[in-house]
Amino acid sequence: MNYRSPVLIAIVGPTAAGKSSLALELAKRLETMVLSADSRQVYRGFDIGTAKPSPAERQQVPHRLIDICDPTETLTVAEYQRLVQHEISQIHTQAAAIPLLVGGTGLYIDAVTKGLRIPPVPPQPELRSQLQALDQPQIYAWLQQLDPTAAARIHPHDKVRTLRALEVYYVTGQPISAQQGSQPPPYPILSIGLDCQPPERLRTRIAQRTQQMIEQGFVDEVKRLSAQYGSDHPLLKTLGYAEMQHYIAGAIGLADAIALTVQHTCQFAKRQRTWFRKIPQTEWFDPNSENLTATVWTRVETFLKAEYKN
Repeated sequence: MNYRSPVLIAIVGPTAAGKSSLALELAKRLETMVLSADSRQVYRGFDIGTAKPSPAERQQVPHRLIDICDPTETLTVAEYQRLVQHEISQIHTQAAAIPLLVGGTGLYIDAVTKGLRIPPVPPQPELRSQLQALDQPQIYAWLQQLDPTAAARIHPHDKVRTLRALEVYYVTGQPISAQQGSQPPPYPILSIGLDCQPPERLRTRIAQRTQQMIEQGFVDEVKRLSAQYGSDHPLLKTLGYAEMQHYIAGAIGLADAIALTVQHTCQFAKRQRTWFRKIPQTEWFDPNSENLTATVWTRVETFLKAEYKN
């Protein structure tokens, strides 16, 4: 098939739903590469706990936007957007290549598929530290004065988004609401979603993957990273790493750390599901269904034939 016009295929959904394995099979058939949309897989050394594709899998299919930053660096959404748009553009220059955007970080997916306009303001640690020392009602009141449009979109108790809006205002001198918006890309997008039916089945997959992580040496990975970067490193307080740190410190047993990881991952997956279910054009498939790859491939072929029939 001659791919004369650029398109994009996105594979989204909650963690442990099987996005990576499906992407691997589709990438082989399309003879293309996978673009990661995972906000933790960009960091080197954080491997097992972020479920990065294995070296063997990366030999089978090229993966981009994995291991592109040291943990001492911070990759903003704006920087990720610039990098992934460059990768997509490069792939589109190849007549027979179709990029696969794969991951569960909703903001990364939206940055590409919706073309979000993101203020290029990196985190300001000193400013954030000063603002975080204040009460949320106080800084929210400031935001209401400085950027009432943004304040109307942010819940009064949402300190993270309140801080970000103030941060952008103080750095640029302009309201964040005036710098946001979207400009969707000009090419067609097929959005494939994976999620279990009923949703409770995802817990089994999460529990199985957590156990596999332990067997692969997750505890040793956390020990190594803690020794290298310090136990207070922000990435070591994220899902899975935080629970294993409590085990390593002797605060809880390994069984409890595993149980907490499963529990917190399920909670995270629920938030991911809520985010992606708000994208109406996403077509959903059950990862536990028979012939998943064949079913999705049929849909991909139909999409491509419709786009390239002329």
